[in-house]
Amino acid sequence: MRFPDDVTAEVRARLRRAEGQLRGVQRLLEEGADCREVVTQLSAVQAALHRAGLRLMSAGMRHCLSDPERARAEGMTPEEMEELFLTLR
Repeated sequence: MRFPDDVTAEVRARLRRAEGQLRGVQRLLEEGADCREVVTQLSAVQAALHRAGLRLMSAGMRHCLSDPERARAEGMTPEEMEELFLTLR
């Protein structure tokens, strides 16, 4: 299954944001920042990645629900989609 262009653009933007946040965490560690500050920023990176994954799953589920036969033909069964979804928790 291929993601719609708007979904791809949105997720890429989220990933770029997360990448910047992760570089910020590395910089904090290099500068000897306070533990609380580092963990807070690391948590923000995790949340950004999680939201990106959920957005992709949402698009995938819409695709599978809108045309289940086509989704199966493309190699994605509802069971596989559910399994992928559960890996994001």
